[in-house]
This record gives sequence, structure tokens and C-alpha cells, in this order.
Amino acid sequence: MVKRFETIAVHAGAEPDPDTGAVAPPIHLSTTFVHGPESERIHDHYYIRESNPTQARLETALAAVESGEVALAFASGLAAAATAMQALPPGSHVIVADDGYYDVRTIATEFLPRWGGTSSLVDVTDLDAVARAMRKETKLLFVESPSNPLMKIADIAALADIAHGGGASLIVDNTFATPVLQRPLELGADCVMHSTTKFIGGHGDVHGGALVFRKGGPWVDEAFHVRKVLGGVAAPFASWLVLRGLRTLACRVDRHAANALAVARALEGHANVEAVHYPGLASDPGHALARRQMSAFGGMLSFRVRGGRAAAVDVVSRLKVFTVATSLGGTESLIEHRRSSEGPTSTTPDTLLRASIGLENEADLIDDLAQALG
Repeated sequence: MVKRFETIAVHAGAEPDPDTGAVAPPIHLSTTFVHGPESERIHDHYYIRESNPTQARLETALAAVESGEVALAFASGLAAAATAMQALPPGSHVIVADDGYYDVRTIATEFLPRWGGTSSLVDVTDLDAVARAMRKETKLLFVESPSNPLMKIADIAALADIAHGGGASLIVDNTFATPVLQRPLELGADCVMHSTTKFIGGHGDVHGGALVFRKGGPWVDEAFHVRKVLGGVAAPFASWLVLRGLRTLACRVDRHAANALAVARALEGHANVEAVHYPGLASDPGHALARRQMSAFGGMLSFRVRGGRAAAVDVVSRLKVFTVATSLGGTESLIEHRRSSEGPTSTTPDTLLRASIGLENEADLIDDLAQALG
């Protein structure tokens, strides 16, 4: 019997507990597990940095929803991103999206050289630029689609062809789109990254990350080794919370996406809005590509306010329904002046506000933005 996404998300990693019959997955908080007198393994688990029963359930579920063979859970999205790069061979070159999450860019430009690697920041929506940036030592393309914060859409299938043609792998940060709306592994990517803190966790109460690989191999083995030795493993309670969030992901993302499209359309016609970045708008440069590789357009958008930085910050200060905070993907709508949040090295436009559209009534969100924009 073929199971569709919603069914997989509810049931993967959620088998009833064989000892008690409990339907809700148990939390195993133990940090260590009994082994033999000469340290021989007599159970599936040995020590928490290697594995944990609750984390194992989550990894089974993450692999299932992304159509992957292997998943690794982490303490944060950045721990997952760093591990993906640390697991590369010495001397590797990495191409990173120039509009990717700013601390992923920091890993590539500041930390990767300390590990013996190099990187290039490239506009990954420009396929010719990506092809020109490839080197014989390029081992990884690291992209986001939609990107953070300009919501650029990258052609995943075409980037996979470029990467594979040069002997490299493609990793796609699928945090914004989620596996509900976009299937990077099915489009040719080799690995999907998530900050599970965001839409998958879904409630603003858990910190986590994940890598999901299309198939096993040396890169996966080395990533597991890095996680075990350096300790970026997910905590049991965090794993349980992310697994709980995964079970409601499909219905939540449907509402996030519907609300975001309504908000984006309202903002597009406002006199005090210079531009709206949302791939669901027909006017967006990435709209046609997003329609081909996404089933809907997600719950994230950004927009530029007319009148400069002060005007943008003033809009934020007048909002009453939106909460002014960083992060995204929770039940409540969040907004921030993104350049201020990113800090002095930010390349984000000074008039840009990034919004995570929540599960409130869409009319209340539109009214709130309208009164704040004036």
C-alpha cells in the first residue's frame, strides 16, 4: 500500500512502545546503556553521543519524510551544517549560496579555512556563475531554496547536475520549504539539511537540526564520526519534541503557506512597500521555477519598506499582532529588521523586514501590517 506524505509524517518513528503499548513515543533520558564486561555491545545503544532510542525514532521519521536512506539528528541546525562541511575530505572547496543563512556563510568563510578547506560565495540562482565557480577540489554545493532572507529560488535539479558533473555533492537547506512543499532528494540533491527548531519543531520550544542523506556512504560515515566525537548530538527530550512536531507538520504548513500568500498579496499593493519577496507572487523572479519544484510557497516572506532604515524600524515598532523576535516556523507570526539581527557583516538591504507568517487569522495579520505601514 502506497502511503502519502501526511500518513508517513504521522506514523514514521511512532510505533507503539513494545513494552507498554503506549501510543505516544516514550522518552529515553538515559545517557548510557548496559554493555558486556569487555565493553561488548549487547543492546542497540551504548552511549548518548553515539545514539539514543528517542533520537533513533526521530531519525527514522526524518529519513522517511524526506525520502532519504539515512538521517542524523543534531543539537542545532548550525551543528548539522558544520558537520556536513567537517565531514568533507581535507582541502575541499565548498560553494555556498551568497543569500544563505548568514551563520552558514560564517562557517564557510571563517571556520572552514581553519579545518583546511576553502569556500566561495556565489549567487546560486545564476547557473553559469555556479559552473564557473567549480574547481577540481570542489566537493560540496551548499544552497537554500527559498533563500534567507531574500526568498530566492534555486534550480535544485540543475544544481545537482552541475555538482555531480564536477564530482561534488549537493546539499539543500530545506528549512523554509519543509518536506511538505519541496523534495530536494527527489530532485537530485544528495543531502537535505534542516533547522528542526523551525517548522518541523513548530512551536518555538525546541532547538535542533538534521541531515538527511539520499543514500549511505563515506560522507555519511564521516558525518556520524564527527557528530559522535565533537558532541553535536540531539538531546532525548529535544528529539521527542521534534518528533511530536513532525506529526502535525503537514496541516500546519498548509496554513502557514495560505496565510503567507494572502499577506504577500496584500503587501504587494501597499503604497509604502517598495518590494515583496515571496515566490508565490506571479511578479516574483523565482515564481515559475518555484511552481515547478514546490507544491506551495511556504510561510516565509520578506518585504522592503519605502523611506529608508528608520521607516522600516518604525513599522516594526508599531505592530501589535506580530511578535518582534528572531527565528521562524512557530504558531505565532514573527517579524524582525533582518539587518539589525544579522549584525555588522550583514549584506541584507537596510529596509528589509523578514516575516514568519503564523497560524493566526490572515485578516488580522493583514490589518496589523496595514496599520503599521500607515
